[in-house]
Amino acid sequence: MKTALVTGAAGFVGRHMLAALSDRGWSVHAVDVAHGSDAHDLYREERDRFDLVVHAAATAPHRAAIDGLPMNLARDLALDAAMFTWAVRTRQRRVLYLSSSAAYPIDLQDDLAAAMDLREEMIRFDRYNIGAPDASYGWTKLTGERMAAAAAQAGLAVHIVRPFSGYGTGQGEQWPFGAFVARARRREDPFVIWGSGEQVRDWIHIDDLVAGALAVVDADVREPVNLCTGIGTSMRELAAMVCAEAGYRPRVELREDAPAGVAYRVGDPARMFGIYRPAVSIEDGVRRALAPA
Repeated sequence: MKTALVTGAAGFVGRHMLAALSDRGWSVHAVDVAHGSDAHDLYREERDRFDLVVHAAATAPHRAAIDGLPMNLARDLALDAAMFTWAVRTRQRRVLYLSSSAAYPIDLQDDLAAAMDLREEMIRFDRYNIGAPDASYGWTKLTGERMAAAAAQAGLAVHIVRPFSGYGTGQGEQWPFGAFVARARRREDPFVIWGSGEQVRDWIHIDDLVAGALAVVDADVREPVNLCTGIGTSMRELAAMVCAEAGYRPRVELREDAPAGVAYRVGDPARMFGIYRPAVSIEDGVRRALAPA
């Protein structure tokens, strides 16, 4: 039986990854501080070798924390460094590192008029200036990718994926999709949107995010891969979909003083499409999230 370790297993991505691997018949060891187990302790003490290590642990990777808790950078860098050091030392068979679209340079994402889809090769470590990523969280993931490259040089099989805006049923209200669904279920009026509402994101359903990431592992792809759809949907458009599915038309209230992120973040899915194609549209994802329990 194949064995896997999933860190951050109680988080949104982690728990779906845990379920997907279990459905495949893997024996999965789940680690999360919410379950009373700390990945830092595991990296000091664990000697077993796993067929796959899925590193999904991170400290509050949502917009409010990204903008408001910059010292999460130190905690997450320490966690990533501990994981890669342990994985090389114990000769783990394979690591799936969950990076982020936040690693891309923000100067490519701040102007709607000059918007471009983000391609994997836009992040290059052989340049003097690779472009500043999105806040401290982006720096964490960019540095994590550099650690992954160093671990690969040391002989570790590492797969790097860059998820864009993952969403789905049961997502917490700290994230835009989860917040919109919760507001619609409560039939809030006015309906609050952070920022101008024109921010565009590439929404990828959690089922496709997990399936795409595991497809990267199965195909043994060793270069970074965007997990995205290539389709941009603004916050206003998403809110309209959610409210229409809930069957009401509230007044929209914009909170332009709230954290809103970059103007346009959509990925180029060409590399992913060579391995996996998403199956869940944003419209279907909204329907699933608002379906009666």
